[in-house]
Amino acid sequence: MFKDENRQDVETIIGPTVKVQGDFQGEGNVVVKGIISGSLKTKADLQVHENAQIKADIEAANAMVGGLVNGNVVVRDRLELAPTAQINRDIACRTLVVSPGAQLNGRCVMQPDSPTPKK
Repeated sequence: MFKDENRQDVETIIGPTVKVQGDFQGEGNVVVKGIISGSLKTKADLQVHENAQIKADIEAANAMVGGLVNGNVVVRDRLELAPTAQINRDIACRTLVVSPGAQLNGRCVMQPDSPTPKK
């Protein structure tokens, strides 16, 4: 389901026992297996693994979500929801792929240009 996070293009891995509180901002690809509270922004791609929990608004170029997200999700291009994904807020993206079993409890806005959900 997820790309190999051992690749050279992954800049940050938040491991399964790591808890991050506050605003996280980066330029490279991010893999989340732990817990984040606050906000999460990257100019590159984001992977949220099955047991990850994010209590934050998210911004990324592309994202693959397999865990729990309690926050708005803004993706400039492609957002993919795995069967174990649960998003409890609004999403905005250009392309949305939803696997059977994924849960979206919020509004979805799909636009050809940089989407932004209304607050």
